[in-house]
Amino acid sequence: MEMGVSVAAVAAVAVAVVAVIIAVVLGTRGRAESAAQMARFGDVAEQLAGRQAELTGRLEQTQTGVNERLDSLAKRLGDGLAQQTEKTGETLRVLHERLAVIDAAQKNITELSTQMVGLQDILSNKQARGAFGEVQLQDLVTSVLPPSAYMFQATLGNRNRADCLLKLPNPPGAIVIDAKFPLESYAALRDADDDAARVQVARAFSADVLNHVRSIAEKYVIPGETAESALMFLPSEAVYAELHANFRNVIEESYRRRVWIVSPTTLWATLNTVRAVLKDARMREQAGVIQVEVRSMAEDVGRLDDRVGKLQRHFDQATEDVRQIRISTEKIARRADRIDDIEFGDDSAGDLPAAPADRIAANETEPS
Repeated sequence: MEMGVSVAAVAAVAVAVVAVIIAVVLGTRGRAESAAQMARFGDVAEQLAGRQAELTGRLEQTQTGVNERLDSLAKRLGDGLAQQTEKTGETLRVLHERLAVIDAAQKNITELSTQMVGLQDILSNKQARGAFGEVQLQDLVTSVLPPSAYMFQATLGNRNRADCLLKLPNPPGAIVIDAKFPLESYAALRDADDDAARVQVARAFSADVLNHVRSIAEKYVIPGETAESALMFLPSEAVYAELHANFRNVIEESYRRRVWIVSPTTLWATLNTVRAVLKDARMREQAGVIQVEVRSMAEDVGRLDDRVGKLQRHFDQATEDVRQIRISTEKIARRADRIDDIEFGDDSAGDLPAAPADRIAANETEPS
């Protein structure tokens, strides 16, 4: 609206300027022509005033349209800013949640790093490393075998203490599992910089493992008490793979010494085999018990057959006795019938009729 007023003021000033110019022109050309020119300039002034009014109306319409468009644009900008603010808030919320997850993961990584440092400290100490291997061995054994099939820290006849003793029937007998392993030389082998250093530490690593194999064979293979072999448990798949990949002489020497090198994976399979052996041994024991019971049952069946035979003979004798009793009762009944047939009269005994000859013969042939 202010723009429309400013334009009208400018138009009025322009009309006044034109009037001044006209007055100046009229003063210079004379009064004769001034009336006609004033008339023309009046028409022009009226036209300019009309154009001014029309221009003012258009400017007002334009101003109204511009204001409406500005209002619409402001509304769209406000709505867009509100939506963008909402999206930004949601994004910030999701970002905050992800940052919380990242913080938790960072905390777990820090804790794992601390635990790894502790594990490295454990593995750097021989006694602690042995305890670590024993704990892993204990977890594997207890998860596969029944409690009656093993013993930890068992003292043997030669006063050596075994980390684990598997109680197997003969053959093969009890098997010892040793959980200690040489790690320092393996770490040196892994950290070797050049070929010369690797060859040197490889020899040291091979010598350490061979010495440990010989020690196990001497301590834990006892004739008459244990099996002819023992197990060397390596709680590290990497060491086990390194031995089988690059130290074939060590593996062959362990075979000759009957010391079987096992890792957690292979020990798991071995323990499952031991479990199957124990199950088969128990089945054989139960089969022996079943055989004894079957033999006892066969003897009982024989005695039962004898007693049934005796009972059958008693039944046969009873049947014969009943038959004889029936014969006797029939004879008694016939005699009673004959007695009923006799008529007693007044005649003397000499006049009694004689018994028929056929009845007398029948009585003599019938069994008593």
